[in-house]
Amino acid sequence: MSYGPRSGLAAVSSALLAMSRHLEVRDVLKTIVASARELLNAQYAALGVPDDHGGFAQFVVDGVSEEQWKAIGPLPRQHGVLAAMLREARPERLADVRRDPRFEGWPDAHPELADFLGLPIRDGDEVIGALFLANKNCRKPEGGCGFTAEDEELLGILAQHAAIALTNARLYERSRELTIAEERSRLAHELHDAVSQKLFSLRLTAQAATALVDRDPARAKEELHQVAALAAEAADELRAAVVELRPAALDEDGLVATLRTQVQVLDRAHSARVTFTGHGIRALPAAQEEALLRVAQEALHNALRHSGAAHVDVSVTRHGNGAVLRVTDDGEGFEPTAVRRAGRHLGLVSMRDRASGVGGTLTVESAPGKGTAIEMEVPGG
Repeated sequence: MSYGPRSGLAAVSSALLAMSRHLEVRDVLKTIVASARELLNAQYAALGVPDDHGGFAQFVVDGVSEEQWKAIGPLPRQHGVLAAMLREARPERLADVRRDPRFEGWPDAHPELADFLGLPIRDGDEVIGALFLANKNCRKPEGGCGFTAEDEELLGILAQHAAIALTNARLYERSRELTIAEERSRLAHELHDAVSQKLFSLRLTAQAATALVDRDPARAKEELHQVAALAAEAADELRAAVVELRPAALDEDGLVATLRTQVQVLDRAHSARVTFTGHGIRALPAAQEEALLRVAQEALHNALRHSGAAHVDVSVTRHGNGAVLRVTDDGEGFEPTAVRRAGRHLGLVSMRDRASGVGGTLTVESAPGKGTAIEMEVPGG
């Protein structure tokens, strides 16, 4: 090698530390390539991650300017020496890659490569990448450096650690994708719970105002004011859901007052009698209060939209350090184990998810012709 053991060890250590600092796959690939080129004093370095269609899903280079890279054109295919590395999973060290019988040329704008050192990056039996260097910078006046067996051994060590770094980065990205998917599901429930209730109330209030325009204009005007208020609340709820905040009314008024206000709105807007009882409830953790509110909203929505109930009652009572929410109706009821209607099914799943998410329990009691009772209990803080 062109440097002593101590400086070589320091360079390897620096390269490995650089790889371990990144979690994004693209950043890891760039760091591996730059570290390899610097470590082995090469003019060019590249790393390709193969796809399943004869090309590369990702291809990162170092030592080529952005203008050169754009001029080269599309990513290379898995052919020639690159294909051999991927297929046979063995190192390739060549004095002049252009003289190798497997060489198939390159685009006009491609830099001229001569001496070549390439290794597959493996994760167990799977080849997850191909790392190669070209044109070792010569420090001998007489020239003829080329890559040595020592270079190959050193790049092999780097490739082993590159496999670990790349695998970890892939696992991180998959984990993040799962987290994003879970967050999207949560946000879908959030939007379904928060906004649909307000829009439902908005529609009913608008209908009531329409019916009153001719026979009671003064009351119709009051209902239209309520429409404006509900529209503003719906906008606030949507904004709160998007920025992952709990409803503003919870912070300002507390759970009992917020539920009482919403029940009063629904009672005015719907032909069914909607009542609320709640007192003596101590403040609960924010997440539990929001979950109780969302479950109450969903249960009310289901009762008023699906059950045909004449009376719906909401109550919140203290239970130890926690609370129990109960929403009952005298509607047509249903068979809980056989519910498959999309709206109700999504609502029940959402309620159960919310209850379990804050350490609570949810029970559903219903039967055809017997009404429905939904109860949620939370342990408090």
